[in-house]
Amino acid sequence: MSLERMATPQSSRHSSRSSSTPKRIHAIQVDSVQRWMEDLRHMTEVECMCVLQSKPIGVEEDGGQGELIVSGATGAGGGGDHVTRNNLQTLLKRALVVSTELGKMFQRLEKGRWQRVHSTAVRTNCHVRSLVHEYGATRTTPSEMQKYEKSLLEKCMELTTITERCLHTEDEYFLKSMKEAIHEILTDVSDSFSQMIDMALANEIQILIRQIEASDNVYTIGSAISNLLSLTQDGPQLCSIIAKEGAVVVLFKICRQDCFSSLYAQALRTVASICCVEEGISQLEKVDGILCLADILTDEACAEAARAEAAAVVAQITSPQHTSTQHLASFLESMQDIVTALIKLCESASCGEVFLLASAALANITFYDSMACEILLQLNAIHILLQACCDRQRVDTPYSKDQVVTILANLSVLEQCAPEVLQEKGIERLLLLLGEKPTSSSPSEGAACERVQQKAAVTLARLSRDPEVAQTAIQLQAVPRLIELCRSPAERNNSDSVLVACLAALRRLAAGCPDSIEPSDHQQLIKPRLVDSFLLCSNMEESFV
Repeated sequence: MSLERMATPQSSRHSSRSSSTPKRIHAIQVDSVQRWMEDLRHMTEVECMCVLQSKPIGVEEDGGQGELIVSGATGAGGGGDHVTRNNLQTLLKRALVVSTELGKMFQRLEKGRWQRVHSTAVRTNCHVRSLVHEYGATRTTPSEMQKYEKSLLEKCMELTTITERCLHTEDEYFLKSMKEAIHEILTDVSDSFSQMIDMALANEIQILIRQIEASDNVYTIGSAISNLLSLTQDGPQLCSIIAKEGAVVVLFKICRQDCFSSLYAQALRTVASICCVEEGISQLEKVDGILCLADILTDEACAEAARAEAAAVVAQITSPQHTSTQHLASFLESMQDIVTALIKLCESASCGEVFLLASAALANITFYDSMACEILLQLNAIHILLQACCDRQRVDTPYSKDQVVTILANLSVLEQCAPEVLQEKGIERLLLLLGEKPTSSSPSEGAACERVQQKAAVTLARLSRDPEVAQTAIQLQAVPRLIELCRSPAERNNSDSVLVACLAALRRLAAGCPDSIEPSDHQQLIKPRLVDSFLLCSNMEESFV
């Protein structure tokens, strides 16, 4: 979410006049204001807040966040949804500003910069009071939250008062004792503020959820879902709050009603974002979300966009990054249907994004259970995936190729995979994937290309257990390419994982066909221990310098 600075536009009525004089006057005014603000930082007294009605006024020269002045939503029109969106934006902006100021205060306290500590405490007090005032003007604050507000405001005032006392003494012993006390109060303020913000955000999220539950208007529900989706982009902490407030439950209710079919894709995209945290997955399990996903995926009358987003949810909940896999117990019951629907979606995908989501879900599933690999072989998945690699409309990025080669690598564990790969000329495709290179300087694209090369080499090594595969790979000049990847760091983007995979594949081919390796290559890449060959190749770049 972008944080925009408020600015007062200059009148355009004088645009036809000579601009030199107004510019000079404006420059003088800006300089005067800036000097006044600089002086004010060192002269502000606590009582001034009453006069200024707790409005933050200044910027700090060593941090840009201080100049954010956030207006309330009281003057906004456009209905309750607009007010809710404004309140959410205001809360997030204020939270960022206050968190930044608290961080500065911790740093300055450690350095003993008492003037700065006090001025930051005053500004923090202003921001917090503004937030409480503005939020209370647009919402009926829950009673529990009011307790936190009162406690927080008292602690902010105490922090301001105690830091002011430190300005009027040079007693080292007193300042040391005050430093410890201020640190403790500052920690309490930080904790209380975080709890208050979480409660306020939860309150706003509850309003959005009630809008979804209470309305039968597609536009109103869609707008509320859009706001939830926007919130999920602000990090895992917000996703946890959204999940705890029951958003996943409500979104799946939408996905079970035919009259809201136009909202399926948007609702499922939001679910996928929420399920980046364990709380979201837990909620999905409680409402039999996997069964709902299976229903949408297997319903060919359902829009492709909705099925693609259902695939995204499957990819999210089966991600190896999740530490807990208990939620997958019910997944096994629907796995046959889900895997079948996903490979069909890969085959019929109208664009690269749809293919990417479906193949990513399949890739994650093949890590989880070998039964998925057997199902895929029965469904002619190797043919479908290798054909897709020839279609740039579906497989157009290293990210999609990464998913395909991941599935192939996991399928190659099964003995019956090798004949099918040979039949579909899959060895040729694997050698092409070994040459995958980024087309831009994007770090993520470079990393994806490394994964493609690594997994292609791993797949080749596994398949080469079959003598016919090994012979075909040698005939197709796999050995020179693997040697090039081992000896040239630039070819593998200096990746150690690619190097290890290529050495392993090369050794597997050499074991079946020793004559395919030149004596000098055999001496350096095959005969030594794997770790010694790895060290030799990883240092080759230095030997040419």
